[in-house]
Amino acid sequence: MKKQLRIGTRGSQLALWQANWVKEKLVRKNSDLDIEIVRIRTTGDKILDVPLAKVGGKGLFVKEIETALLDNSVDLAVHSMKDVPTLLPEGLEIAAVTERKDPRDVIISREGKTLAQLPEGARIGTSSLRRQAQLSGYRPDLVMEPLRGNINTRLQKLRDGQYDAIVLAYAGVKRLGWEGEVTQILDTDIMLPAIGQGALGIESREDDPGTLELILFLNHPETSICVRAERAFLRRLEGGCQVPIAAYATVDNSTVTLTGLVAGLDGEKRIRMELRSDEASAEEAGLELAEQVLDSGGREILEEIYCREIT
Repeated sequence: MKKQLRIGTRGSQLALWQANWVKEKLVRKNSDLDIEIVRIRTTGDKILDVPLAKVGGKGLFVKEIETALLDNSVDLAVHSMKDVPTLLPEGLEIAAVTERKDPRDVIISREGKTLAQLPEGARIGTSSLRRQAQLSGYRPDLVMEPLRGNINTRLQKLRDGQYDAIVLAYAGVKRLGWEGEVTQILDTDIMLPAIGQGALGIESREDDPGTLELILFLNHPETSICVRAERAFLRRLEGGCQVPIAAYATVDNSTVTLTGLVAGLDGEKRIRMELRSDEASAEEAGLELAEQVLDSGGREILEEIYCREIT
């Protein structure tokens, strides 16, 4: 008898691609699995006419899926790690973090112009405060305009002339086969990515060792180390979609290099710092870098955004 396994996911084209990719890997490893993809509509999928920063941000794309996990409606969930809050509900864990694909952001423009070539006052479509702040810091003349929806919707709005260019995550663009549309890959010197961008997180119940055992092989140790460092940085800064916070970690010869950024909403004030550590201390390095950023002016930036004291 085949073992039944239910994967919870959002219903967008990209989310389904990701869930089916995990399904394929699991079936290839365990031919006796019978896997069902369960589509779950999240709050973030329902609210498409308001920037995420104005509706709270944290957990908007995972909360309903986590509820399904907790009530045993699904056995595991596949998320984009950048959507997963740093604090998980009691009883759940990120059991595996898959190998990260290119975490950088890309520019797709109507006329094939790079970021430097766009005309003064060009309209840039993005609802990400992280992207807005860094782009405004690089080119203050650009006009940032809100953009929501799946990748196909965003590309169509660009073609319709609503924007001169849009900004997307390269990993998602590549997974859906749209890399031919890319005008420019933004180097991390210009645009630090979102925490966990490019990696998938597989979430399961802590009291379900059978499912945990099935998915552990999907965990990529180096990516997991990097994502833990980035998420520790974000956790200390209490960040979510409402704040321009970015971080990116890499591993080279067992040395973790973590770069973190906090910016004001207009991008004029920016604190960007870097810290190195060994792999075993990556999470502690994330917390330490956050403290350094706070002490170097990040605290004032965040207090202005949060309208409260940051301790």
